Amino acid sequence: QVPLVESGGGLVQAGDSLRLSCAASGRTDSTYLMGWFRQAPGKEREFVATISRSGGITYYADSVKGRFIISRDNAKNTVYLQMNSLKPEDTAVYYCAASGFGGAYYYTDARRYGDWGQGTQVNVSS
Repeated sequence: QVPLVESGGGLVQAGDSLRLSCAASGRTDSTYLMGWFRQAPGKEREFVATISRSGGITYYADSVKGRFIISRDNAKNTVYLQMNSLKPEDTAVYYCAASGFGGAYYYTDARRYGDWGQGTQVNVSS
């Protein structure tokens, strides 16, 4: 298991930016491909972004493409989600997740991720 701790959430206005961080303790997270998911009230958890083990390959949900950037610093065991031009519909609890599955550079399916953080709340006001 990989303990994950998210931080960086908060209350912002539409158009603002936030950077979320996800710190992985224990084993270096270069062993795992990483992802960000979110869950809004009354909705299912949805994929946001994912990054390969080396950090060289990323993939985004259409709803955040061009606004969000996922990155990782394996020396610091940390994954980031830079969120720009935030919209009220981005309001959700954001979760960091780690996948030890092989066979692909990234996964968008939450079932491929075995370790999850506790989540950090992001609220975007209009």
